[in-house]
Amino acid sequence: MYKKTYQALIGIILLALLLRLVGLFSRPIWYDEAFSILFASKGFSAMLYGTITPGAGGAADIHPLGYYTLLWGWINLFGNSVTATRIFSILINLLTLVLVFKIADHLFDNKTALVAAFLFAVLPVQIHYAQEVRMYALLSFWLLLATYAFLRARTGNWLWWIPFSISSALAQHTHNLAAFFLVPLALTPLFQKDWKTLRSLTISGLAALGLYAPWMILLPSQLAKVNSFYWVERPGLERLFTLLLFYLPHLPLFEVMLAIGLLCALLLFALAGFQTYLAHKSSQPSIRKGLWTAYLSFAPPLLLWLSSQIFPIYIERALLPSQAIFCIWLAWAFTQTRAPKFIQISVAIMIGICSVLGIYEHNIYKGFPYGDFHAINLSLQSRIQSGDIILHSNKLSYLPAFYFDPDIPQSFIIDPAGSSGDTLAPATRNVLQVHEFADLESATAGAKRVWFIIYQKSLDEYAEADLTHPHLDYLNKNYTLDSIEELDDIRLYLYVEKVP
Repeated sequence: MYKKTYQALIGIILLALLLRLVGLFSRPIWYDEAFSILFASKGFSAMLYGTITPGAGGAADIHPLGYYTLLWGWINLFGNSVTATRIFSILINLLTLVLVFKIADHLFDNKTALVAAFLFAVLPVQIHYAQEVRMYALLSFWLLLATYAFLRARTGNWLWWIPFSISSALAQHTHNLAAFFLVPLALTPLFQKDWKTLRSLTISGLAALGLYAPWMILLPSQLAKVNSFYWVERPGLERLFTLLLFYLPHLPLFEVMLAIGLLCALLLFALAGFQTYLAHKSSQPSIRKGLWTAYLSFAPPLLLWLSSQIFPIYIERALLPSQAIFCIWLAWAFTQTRAPKFIQISVAIMIGICSVLGIYEHNIYKGFPYGDFHAINLSLQSRIQSGDIILHSNKLSYLPAFYFDPDIPQSFIIDPAGSSGDTLAPATRNVLQVHEFADLESATAGAKRVWFIIYQKSLDEYAEADLTHPHLDYLNKNYTLDSIEELDDIRLYLYVEKVP
């Protein structure tokens, strides 16, 4: 029995690996990934300076250094190529898949655990962040490890409180929003009136806070930066609906695919909720554990949403750990609640539709904020002349291009100080050694030709208000437009010096 279970688990892991390798080499990187690689490559002391150095409104950067430090170690071993750094996230995600299996197996049985692991393997949101050079896969791993340690510890093996404390602290050192998962987890024994577990958890929680304390003193200044100069907006009620899209087919989806994905997501949620209700009504033995997985699937996003009404910090990708628990809840709802066979078949079809839609769109999407910056650099290398400059409208296109070739003479216009896009602080820019200008006038001084790079999305935002982007307005007044190239969502303009 155990042999067949673990053979099936290995098969699911291999399937997950295959799905995560699809598009790994061809999928373009974006600003955040380029930042992660460039920043981690600088070493710990440089990263520390680029994070905690005070700036206007708070710290230089808003993230702790846990992920970047591990990535730095990985880069020292395997290099800083896109493939190598993405494989780091894939391996972490596969370890998280094993934790999903272990948690579901501990709560229920092998069958439910295998179904949960399969859902984790094929649902697009996990594939997306397994391929991304960011901290969210690692955040999910630490929080799932804390969850598993909590479950093992409360069964009487007190030694598991040690990994609970350590993994909880490491989750906080990975992302400040880890608390929005840890708080609902910590409230479990209080809601269940399990006072013995509550006492032990309180002690372990204090130990975790002690391990996090060296960084916690920096938290107020990091939150001050989010509050003053960050792009996150106050979420509306619609975000509670898009959460289901995030959990199941993932985004972006367009037109008919969006309608199909939303329909499947709503039906799956409704069916899982109905099966949970029936299990509660009939007092099935596993109902309390099933309700607990539903609680951990939705309490963290709700808590984050409510907090964001006062202090906007609602970032859906930080909810990746709750999505992993959501996979366990779905698996329980359709394997442990005596769901009729036609319901199980319908659910399997809808899961398949969500997976196919999300994976397909994930692998073909080339729009904002992505771009083939390596190809753009190669093209420009063969065409630039003496007296040319390559100028990016902002850091979002510059940093990926800079990552692929830091020797090309290209630069960018920094965001207006205090604006919602002003997220790359002077201290961090100094660490990265980027080439920047405060305005177009100083950037283009003495240039005979200007290769100007901008996202179509930026142009569209101004066009919606019947305005011309101010950068284009300046260039059109002071230079002659020679050509425009469309490269997916990126626009490459060539302006030449005006003839007197």
